[in-house]
Amino acid sequence: MASAKIFSIGLFIDGHYFALIDEGLGSSQRVNVKGLLKFIQKAVAEKFGLEAGSCVVTETHFFRGRYRADDARKMNRLLTDRKFEDRLIENDVVLHYKHVYDLPDGTPHEKGIDVWFALEAYELSLFRDFDCVVMIAGDADFEMLARKIKSLKKPAVLLSWHYDNSDPTAKALKEEITYQININALLESDPSLKSYIIESASL
Repeated sequence: MASAKIFSIGLFIDGHYFALIDEGLGSSQRVNVKGLLKFIQKAVAEKFGLEAGSCVVTETHFFRGRYRADDARKMNRLLTDRKFEDRLIENDVVLHYKHVYDLPDGTPHEKGIDVWFALEAYELSLFRDFDCVVMIAGDADFEMLARKIKSLKKPAVLLSWHYDNSDPTAKALKEEITYQININALLESDPSLKSYIIESASL
């Protein structure tokens, strides 16, 4: 069904999941953020039978734990992190950060990020009145978020992209979403998609 009305998409990204996708592509490649946003618009338009130009990602929110500046400098990752953020800022992505802290065994921990993600996604879905919510995530913690989004009579769409040979997407999340955009399956069926959503890391 064609429509001239703007179909608003709210996009919410689990930053840890997204960073693993980037790393999984290797040192010479990375996710083309602009291309991925355009692809999401196209995929949603096709799914709902809308005109390609009517689907717009009106807001993109990114959630991730972040090392304090001094810690990042000591780990020689301050510049890398800033360049990563530059790619997001250039595409009008709203950044949501909480500081990473180490557990007693030294393991880095992102406290409260998933809860913040879920609360922000639900609240904005209410007040911005998105027509559709897309999540780039894979954790079972987002199962209830998908259910709540659907309770608002909005599609809860999951974009998954395996960053290794196994599928990390939780079964409970897959079962709760309205439908899934599986990038790995799409790349297998249409290799030309790679040039659209992946770019050289030297750019």
